[in-house]
Amino acid sequence: MAAQDPTAPPTAARPDDRAATTAAQMAVLTAARATTAVPTEALTAARVTTVAPTPARAATVAPMVVPTAARAVALDPVAATAARTVALTAVPTVERAVGPTAVPMAVRVGEQPLSAGRSPDRPALRRCISAEPGEFASVHWGRAPLLSKAADLAKPFDDLLTLTDVDELLSRRGLRSPFLRVARDGAVLGSWQFTRGGGVGAEIADQVADDKVTRLFDDGSTLVLQALHRLWPPLIDFGGGLGVDLGHPVQINAYITPPSSRGFSAHYDVHDVFVLQLDGRKRWLIHAPVHPDPLRDQPWDRRRAAVEARAAEEPLIDTALEPGDALYLPRGYLHSATALGGVSAHLTVGVHVLTRYAIVEALLKLAGGLPELRATLPLGIDAADPDQLAPHIAEVVAELGRLAPDSGAVARVLRDLVWQGTRPSPVSPLAQVAAARAVAAGTRVKVRPGLRFRLDARDGRVLLDIPGDQLSLPETTAAALAELLSGEPCVVGRIGGLPVADQIVLVRRLLREAILVPMGDVV
Repeated sequence: MAAQDPTAPPTAARPDDRAATTAAQMAVLTAARATTAVPTEALTAARVTTVAPTPARAATVAPMVVPTAARAVALDPVAATAARTVALTAVPTVERAVGPTAVPMAVRVGEQPLSAGRSPDRPALRRCISAEPGEFASVHWGRAPLLSKAADLAKPFDDLLTLTDVDELLSRRGLRSPFLRVARDGAVLGSWQFTRGGGVGAEIADQVADDKVTRLFDDGSTLVLQALHRLWPPLIDFGGGLGVDLGHPVQINAYITPPSSRGFSAHYDVHDVFVLQLDGRKRWLIHAPVHPDPLRDQPWDRRRAAVEARAAEEPLIDTALEPGDALYLPRGYLHSATALGGVSAHLTVGVHVLTRYAIVEALLKLAGGLPELRATLPLGIDAADPDQLAPHIAEVVAELGRLAPDSGAVARVLRDLVWQGTRPSPVSPLAQVAAARAVAAGTRVKVRPGLRFRLDARDGRVLLDIPGDQLSLPETTAAALAELLSGEPCVVGRIGGLPVADQIVLVRRLLREAILVPMGDVV
């Protein structure tokens, strides 16, 4: 499960304080609506980058489009070879490998790689910010908070989660403790205080007990529903779209706070955050970082004294979020929140950003493949003596330098990291199998929403990388695959580059692999 997201309600607030940000602060925090347009990214473009990286941050996000070497697995039980390839009847062999989400990434068909494509309009991101995406990328992303009022956003967030939905999740969905945390006065309660056994036929001891939750909430505890991007259909779709727009994995938690209660004390997160106010009003206090750009192993409680001292200072932002308002906070910014008046509910979208340090970690992972870097240091070396270590350090740096030019290998490591942290839209297994068996001329299909993939050509084959797997197909399928993965609806019998019989075989295989999804009635 994603790291626990701490963007919760915090520090005591003056009863009904409204936003008290200065004009200078608001100039930085509220979008100026610059005319910078988001650069368009054609699906057939060779390279897909992250959200408009600025010069200072360009290296922070590595392209997630280079295919990794994947184990070959037969896609059909017929005639598996040593590499476990199989014949797709009239359509050449197919093999399996590893891959990522349901939005195309980079593919090379002919001269250009084809990638899972994101809409140049970035619709999910636009729901969260009042600035143009290009301005957000250059001014705020990883740098400065952005406060967006409901009047400046496309629509409120009540289609994503409501208080009625929260009751549904707590009482009828069989949640277990990892998906619920409960906090009071800045401290997290033990799960035993709000769980019990699942009853007859359920050998579990940590199912959420709605009656216990009722009492705790009435006593002033904050409820934190975690990983809703895995559980709640509207947030599965929204989280998948936002992750694609940003190029970084996201997690979504919900915080429900009783009247005038504080869930968590001032703290910072090790990931970026979008706060989306759902219901009620909540006062937020934002302070400057004490440790800019913290990594995942640099949590706020290791700097507790500095955090407490900074939280006692004048805040950068002191505002009350109303339903439909949004607040973006880069990692490291201190925040705390308190419900004002009635019950308050907000979503916290945690963005687990790739960093330059992630590139260092990728290089270290690759370094294990170099025999020179696995060599033993000399017998009797004094590891405390810098002079004895110096020549070995120089040799190690030189060997690491050999890896640096291989951006493809680094990109494969980072791609796997991102792909493992994201999921495409759910499929219905029974309906998917039925659709695959019923494929015929006129069947309508499209690529699975949110699926990350990379399509590449190599050694006379077309390689389709998807999360956890890879298909290897004949070059003759390249044009048909590019069309099927374009994101547009496709009709069997009208797909270019293959005879109808081969289109049926190819579409059936891609449906069985949950790469394509059916679109309803045959036309």
